[in-house]
Amino acid sequence: MARDVSDSTPIGSKAELIAWIAAGEKPASSFRIGTEHEKFPFYRSDLAPVPYEGRAGAGGIRALLEGMQQRLGWEPIVDAGHIIGLAGPDGGGAISLEPGGQFELSGAPLATLHETEAELQAHLADVKAVAAPHDIGFAALGASPLWTRAQTPVMPKGRYKIMANYMPKVGTMGLDMMFRTCTVQVNLDFGSEADMVRKLRVSLALQPLSTALFASSPFLDGKLNGFQSMRSEIWRDTDNARSGMLAFAFDEGMSYEGYVDWALDVPLYFVKRDDTYHDVAGASFRDLLAGRLPQLPGEKATMSDWANHLSTLFPEVRLKRFLEMRGADAGPADMLTAMPAFWVGLLYDATSLDAAWDLVKGWSAEERQALRDAVPREGLAASIGGRKLIEIAAEVVELSRAGLARRALKNAAGQDETRFLAPLHGILERRRNLAQALEERYRNAWHGKVEPVLTEMAL
Repeated sequence: MARDVSDSTPIGSKAELIAWIAAGEKPASSFRIGTEHEKFPFYRSDLAPVPYEGRAGAGGIRALLEGMQQRLGWEPIVDAGHIIGLAGPDGGGAISLEPGGQFELSGAPLATLHETEAELQAHLADVKAVAAPHDIGFAALGASPLWTRAQTPVMPKGRYKIMANYMPKVGTMGLDMMFRTCTVQVNLDFGSEADMVRKLRVSLALQPLSTALFASSPFLDGKLNGFQSMRSEIWRDTDNARSGMLAFAFDEGMSYEGYVDWALDVPLYFVKRDDTYHDVAGASFRDLLAGRLPQLPGEKATMSDWANHLSTLFPEVRLKRFLEMRGADAGPADMLTAMPAFWVGLLYDATSLDAAWDLVKGWSAEERQALRDAVPREGLAASIGGRKLIEIAAEVVELSRAGLARRALKNAAGQDETRFLAPLHGILERRRNLAQALEERYRNAWHGKVEPVLTEMAL
């Protein structure tokens, strides 16, 4: 998240929290696609990570942000005197930093996947032009393949210091999540409460399938880690109070209120007042609502507190004023556009959405969780309901393709959006995802070395 929200409107009741989410409802004609992706910067000469202030003879993350500001003219986002991001005009996207220097584009809300592709290509051209004088390259993988946590730089961002202090108290891998993972996400709209619930359920059930298709993190600490998606495995023990498969979303009567009730029970990280992040990690949002938070006596919750709190929840699919698909590893450029295409075809076409629900509605909570637990290691070889995931994937990718075809949105060359699924068709034909392909490269062409993954996977 590039910038924490500033809205000092006091909250009077839980109903206002529900209404804040419901305000995201849109007519289908106004549905948009917001794609976010992260990437690891590294120095090309020696594959070292890039610190905030750089090193002798080369700039670092600050120089990248300042260069992008000069190139784009975007507004700088500053935290305690440090530039930590850029905001595009009129809500037209943002650039931000993850805790270990992962460089993130939070894309603008766009109408078509063709626009998403153009946005990505423009961003990559800009960032590579700015990075070149500093000898910096970028690789998009689910997990940092070479650097230990101790070798990974730390970004000067207030909320991240609070999170880093809290993470070891609630899981064993939270710091790895913060500093050593990259993802690609897509944010999609809903038209009503019922539409939100249907999309949330389908996307939760199929999120492990997305993880398997987009897995790209078989390396950690300079060696094979035994997983296809180490990023996904890391999330299994990061902070289970705020992550996971949201089994309650499948309960009868699921609603905006159901999500709000869950969110209210997730501990806070911080409360932001003006430019200060107050560390209240572990405290209750309900206490903040009532004005009885021990760390901030008498201080009551505002709408910015609610929006910021929702941004610190990390389930496989996150609800804010839109739905965020959170299960995929980052990858090469064609996968960064295939990922939003996959979900747009499923969720923005009523026929495909209904068919996807028919496919998953018989899965129990236990089966969904077992699949989630198996996929980081097994990928498309995992099973649910007596079927291999690769068989289900072929069916679901076809549903997505059909949904995109029915959207019938074409570019200037007359191509529709189905072209963005080509990498997924390739994975299904080869019966091998990117993680498996990288492991094969490691064992053969790379002669047991992990280092080539950064240069071969450079964007």
